[in-house]
Amino acid sequence: MSLIVQKYGGSSVSNAAAIKRVAKRVAATQQQGHDVVVVVSAMGDTTDELLDLAGAITHEPSQRELDILLTAGERISMSLLAMAVANYGVQAQSFTGQQAGVITDAVYGRAQIIDVVPHRIRKALDAGNVAIVAGFQGVDPIANDVTTLGRGGSDTTAVAIAAGLGADVCEIYTDVDGVYTADPRIVPTAKKIERATYEEMLELAACGAKILALRSVEYGRRYGVPIHVRSSFSQSPGTYVSLSTQEDSVEAPIISGVAHDRSEAKITIVDVPDVPGTAADIFAAVAEVSANIDMIVQNVSAARPGLTDISFTLPEGDGKRTLSALRRIQGDVGFASFQYDDQIGKVSLVGAGMKSHPGVSARFFAALRDAGINVEMISTSEIRISVAVRADQLDDAVRAIHTAFDLDSHDGEATVYAGTGR
Repeated sequence: MSLIVQKYGGSSVSNAAAIKRVAKRVAATQQQGHDVVVVVSAMGDTTDELLDLAGAITHEPSQRELDILLTAGERISMSLLAMAVANYGVQAQSFTGQQAGVITDAVYGRAQIIDVVPHRIRKALDAGNVAIVAGFQGVDPIANDVTTLGRGGSDTTAVAIAAGLGADVCEIYTDVDGVYTADPRIVPTAKKIERATYEEMLELAACGAKILALRSVEYGRRYGVPIHVRSSFSQSPGTYVSLSTQEDSVEAPIISGVAHDRSEAKITIVDVPDVPGTAADIFAAVAEVSANIDMIVQNVSAARPGLTDISFTLPEGDGKRTLSALRRIQGDVGFASFQYDDQIGKVSLVGAGMKSHPGVSARFFAALRDAGINVEMISTSEIRISVAVRADQLDDAVRAIHTAFDLDSHDGEATVYAGTGR
């Protein structure tokens, strides 16, 4: 007998028929003799619809009230799935994040899990029940307030609960058959990756691949939780994410895949005094509003001695509060102005084998050149090259790089069973 944690995304529970299909799979897993915990997302695009509804009411909703609103979607999914599982002769109990013992800090909208105390889940399993948990949410134990974990939070919930229970595997069910070398909605001939290391998956997730949330992979690596990404619409084996082994590394491919992110924006701060401490002051102000910085470029101006321009990218959702922070410090720091550009996208090439293979960068930039795509910013690590390009050229950039590194499959197109990629 194994303890299995299964997570089903919004497209897997998008309507009544989909919920019944998931319930049949959950019940079958339990009837095979396994203990089963299920983490569910909100149905379909419910979270986006709730956000749109809140935006129609007010431009600046209370973060506390927004968290209460958004957790409603997962609560609907968990209760409906529990009812559906019962129809297959298996008893199930549903739990909110708070009831499941997901303890977080007090940061609304992007709370961090600080502990998992799964006593009620364990009690349900000991009684022979399937435990169904609302993903994406937890509780601040000080104020006893509901919190949400940010987008992709259900993945993080699932891996955290798997770690807390000592589960044998955490299965992440989605609308494709695993992790691919690129988003198959953009590159239909993308290849499925059979096995990936935590490090490769971290880079892919950080660069925009939405198949797994970044924090879930970080959690999995920290606690050694094996992750199996697969489709809820088929029985196909998916992608295993785990620690690398000597056997894996001997024949590891140079390139794991191409990721993209169309949700980034760029801020350029113009005429910054080129003296020690100014960059520290700028990024301290950005840190105070909890904005996540990605690429940073500083250009020393030959035409304006003593001045420099600093550009950086960040999630578009962090843009407003970052601009407000910069306005507050402009007089003290002494820069002339700043510019905001939300029409950019990021494309990244990821592969653990890149660090030992020369010529990867030349091939990467030649592919963009041949496709007529201009590069605005560059960032690299040992296993990644990322560039910022214009948003309307992002899909072309992904396809050009994917083809340039011979990642296209000759076995037919990948199947996207559902979901919009929104």
